[in-house]
Amino acid sequence: MKARIKPAILVVWAGRHRRDEWTGLCERYLRRIRRQVALEELPVRSGGGEARARLDAEGKAIVAAVPERSYLVALDSRGRQRTSPGLARWLGRRLEGSRRPLVFVVGSDLGIAGNVFEKADEKLSFGALTLPHELARVVLYEQLYRGLSILRGMKYHREPL
Repeated sequence: MKARIKPAILVVWAGRHRRDEWTGLCERYLRRIRRQVALEELPVRSGGGEARARLDAEGKAIVAAVPERSYLVALDSRGRQRTSPGLARWLGRRLEGSRRPLVFVVGSDLGIAGNVFEKADEKLSFGALTLPHELARVVLYEQLYRGLSILRGMKYHREPL
């Protein structure tokens, strides 16, 4: 049996888990990212029901899915904003010297449960706008790819003229 490589990056996400156009967009970036670093996705399900109960169940499922001793980053509009080069430098530092897996959490259409938000080592924002959780995943993967490209000196990212 082949030994499983621990991912350098884990993306835990809640929400609808059906194959659609969002999945195709994510896959484009995931293929590119995985050429450079080990990345796994872990969708969590919480079932249906009333919104508050569903959000609480999502929070419990996310916390249970996150490996111990992870560096947990919650994507949330209240988090810290970074430029793409700034995110690249941060990503390089997180991946370079840490033995802790880097875990990004994308909440569902209900957001991120309070227990996950409080447990997060860092909160990252893609801006003050509210994004659909499917789009937030696409933006996360594009920015991870952009950051890795910047770190490796690839000609993907261009500074404004």
